Amino acid sequence: MAILIDAINVKRRTLFELDNTPYYCLDSEVSTPTARGGQTLVRLKIRNLLTSAVFEKTFKAGDKFKEPDLQMISAAYLYSDSEGSHFLDQESFETLTLSAEVVGNSLDLLIEGTLIQLLKYQGNPIGMELPMFVELVVTYAEPGVKGDTSSGSANKVVKLETGLELRVPLFIKQGEKVKVTTETREFSGRV
Repeated sequence: MAILIDAINVKRRTLFELDNTPYYCLDSEVSTPTARGGQTLVRLKIRNLLTSAVFEKTFKAGDKFKEPDLQMISAAYLYSDSEGSHFLDQESFETLTLSAEVVGNSLDLLIEGTLIQLLKYQGNPIGMELPMFVELVVTYAEPGVKGDTSSGSANKVVKLETGLELRVPLFIKQGEKVKVTTETREFSGRV
């Protein structure tokens, strides 16, 4: 039997199913009426996990939602081609494919073997979650020039093995491995 979630209990980061589609709650706001007999309403800002569409919808406090049949599995990035990006499920060792629209610009942070969390809905892959940090090799870096610090920010732009360009401190050289924060795409440190 599926677990039911009351609309009033849906908070930020809650996953639920509405009309046979999984949703992720981005924000929730409860409005309690001042008049007697008025209905408590819950306004939710939600993301459709199949289409990534974001919208707001209002529900009655007693409306019920099913818990979606979602799974987070560990997968390793293999390669990308015209069909999409391919990942290896770390438990079943089956190859799973995500379309280019779902992967988006995350390819700038993925090299072969990078472990990610793959989101499956009813057994089919629908999304991915990158690790907090990735380690990438600097393939091109201009040498830092003494005096470049006059502007106060001692940074330069380097190119990483995935093609991503990144601002790093002057001491970073070509061939070094750097740690990149996936959420902000910023330099986090040397490896």
